[in-house]
Amino acid sequence: MRFLAAFAALAFASAAQAAVPADWTTPQAPFRIVGNTYYVGTKDLAVYLITSPKGDVLIDGALVQTVPQIEKNIAALGFKLSDIKLILNTHAHYDHAAGIAQIKKDTGARFDASAADKPILETGSISFGPTKDVHYPPVKVDHVVKDGETVSAGDVHLTAHLTPGHTPGCTSWTWNETEGGKTYRVIDICSVSVAGNPLMNNKAYPGIVEDYRTSIAKLKAMHADVFLAPHAQFYDPQAKEAARKAGGPNPFIAPAALQTFMAKAEAAFDAELARQEAAAKH
Repeated sequence: MRFLAAFAALAFASAAQAAVPADWTTPQAPFRIVGNTYYVGTKDLAVYLITSPKGDVLIDGALVQTVPQIEKNIAALGFKLSDIKLILNTHAHYDHAAGIAQIKKDTGARFDASAADKPILETGSISFGPTKDVHYPPVKVDHVVKDGETVSAGDVHLTAHLTPGHTPGCTSWTWNETEGGKTYRVIDICSVSVAGNPLMNNKAYPGIVEDYRTSIAKLKAMHADVFLAPHAQFYDPQAKEAARKAGGPNPFIAPAALQTFMAKAEAAFDAELARQEAAAKH
C-alpha cells in the first residue's frame, strides 16, 4: 500500500517536518457514515466524530498540520469543539496521534488510551519501526483503558478491544449506531499492517509476532455491520459516500467487509513475516 512505502522512507527529527504522502494532508469534505458517526479527517488519515446531545467523541487526531482541517470539518457539520468530551486513539503512530495534543487543548476533552501505548503518546516517540526518529507533541493520557472496557461521553458508549502488534497498545473500537430504525455495530480497527515494523529480532518489542497473530485472530472472530479503519485507503469511504449520494442503501453498512479485509490482512502479514524470516537467514 502507498503509506507503507512512505513509512519506510521516514527518518526525520519531528512530525511537523516529516515529508508525508500528499493524501495525508489533502483536505476532505466531512460526511456522515452511519447514524451519528461522521468522517472528519483528511483524504487518507481517518478521524471520526461520534455525536450525541450530551457530548461527542473524537477518534484519532491525524497530523499536527491537519488539526485546522479537522476542526474546520467539525464546524462545517454544525458541531462545536466544546461539545467533544472524549478523545480516543487507535494507535500511537504520529500520523494518527500527532494532532491530539492540540485538539485536546482546543476542546478541553478527556483523553483515553491503552497502557502499552501510553508511554509512546506521553513522550511523542516510539522506539522501533520506520517512525522511531519522528517525534510529535506529547499528550497526557487521562485514563488508561483496559481490554473490553466501555468508555462514554454523553450518550456515546464505545468498547475498547486491545489488538496489539502494529503498536504495543493498538486499540480497536466498537460502538452501536441506529439508522432507519435498525441498530448497527460499528468497528474502527487498529491497523494490523506490518508497515515496516521489524518482526525479527525486535528487542524493543520481542512479542510482536505473537501479538499480531493474536490480534488478527481476535478481529477475524468479531462481527461488525460497518467497517472503519485509520486509513481511508483501507476501505475507500469516498467511493462509498459517492455511491450513497447516487441513491440506494447505505454502502457503509456491509456486514462482510470486516472479514474480507481481515483475510487480506492476514495473508499480507504472513507474506511479510516469511520475507523477513528469509532475510534474517542471510
